Amino acid sequence: MADKEAKLSKTQEQQEKFEDGSDFANYFCTYSFLYHQKQMLEDTRRMDAYYNAIMKNKHHFEGKVVMDVGAGSGILSIWAAMAGAKKVYGIEATQVTKYARQLVKSMKLDDRVSIIQCTAEDVELPEKVDVIISEWMGYFLLRESMLDSVLVARDKWLKPGGCLYPSHCTMSVGPVYTDETIKKKQGFEESMQGWYDFTQTTKEKYGVDMSSLNDAYKEEHWEYYMETASWVDLAAGDLVGQGCVVKTLDLNTCKLEDFKEFDGDFSCNITKNTYVSGYAGWFDVTFEGTKENPANKPFVALDTAPGCSSHWGQQMFCIQPSITASAGNRLVGRLNLTRTKENQRLLEIRITHFCAPSGNKSTVKEMLDEEGPKNQKDRFTKLKWKIQ
Repeated sequence: MADKEAKLSKTQEQQEKFEDGSDFANYFCTYSFLYHQKQMLEDTRRMDAYYNAIMKNKHHFEGKVVMDVGAGSGILSIWAAMAGAKKVYGIEATQVTKYARQLVKSMKLDDRVSIIQCTAEDVELPEKVDVIISEWMGYFLLRESMLDSVLVARDKWLKPGGCLYPSHCTMSVGPVYTDETIKKKQGFEESMQGWYDFTQTTKEKYGVDMSSLNDAYKEEHWEYYMETASWVDLAAGDLVGQGCVVKTLDLNTCKLEDFKEFDGDFSCNITKNTYVSGYAGWFDVTFEGTKENPANKPFVALDTAPGCSSHWGQQMFCIQPSITASAGNRLVGRLNLTRTKENQRLLEIRITHFCAPSGNKSTVKEMLDEEGPKNQKDRFTKLKWKIQ
């Protein structure tokens, strides 16, 4: 078995070349460590969802060939074998494969589970697979861009009618009021005061006046504090309005261009008299199988909305200044998602929004895109953030 795994894995020379690349340094390297794997394995919401999805749908696994994309510690590969898979290929790009192989062997599953050190894009398997399972989701679903790799594997290795685990996902936003925006604004102001003190000291002690850089420093730190999304773990009560889905994906059929860049309109009803200090962004995934070969109902779901604590948390897009809103108002707008130019695994979010008064029933499209009396695009505010 070890010889077969070695034959399918990257050679030492190929692996060293891969690890010298910037993508390894920026993304893959952290997954090599057990402490990082432990962080994910301790997430009971994540673990329960995948375990239940597999064990409650053994008809998708018994006697089947399974591919695990981004196998990490090998836990999903092991569960697939425990559910009856006759063969499992666990594909993992990093050196954590040595621990995954050790774990598989200790579970006496090495006759059916092969851990292959290779990227999903480069791996060559001896056969097609019936199921692709992967925990590919990043912050706000798409950070890290690992879904790209899953779709490459789907198009190359999944048999017609085969299943993806998970199979469907949505991205949502909702208005919140927390002290996160206040904390970030205070951090920005303290940073600026530190800069002013620094420039004054440098001028008095060394004779160099650096105040000509004030604007550049301010712009840099405004982006860091106010235009960079925060990881938060919100309670359901932090939402001050209804959440709205801005993107839905069917992994059985979607293509890269469906999510690499997109616009999603939203209309969130405000449920109380409140301030709105930002938007929370989250996702959910479901394990539904296919129309021809569905999973058992009720479908297992993994939700990361406020009130559903997980290592993903939610992404907080702070608004400064906060918006004053009343029950019955609507926060309407359009979310645009793109990948950053500097790093295709990171995201840039732009929201164009407006707090519509009670009684305004116009759609976002009518207010932003169409000409006529319902057009109110001059009342919309544009904001942006990066998900680092």
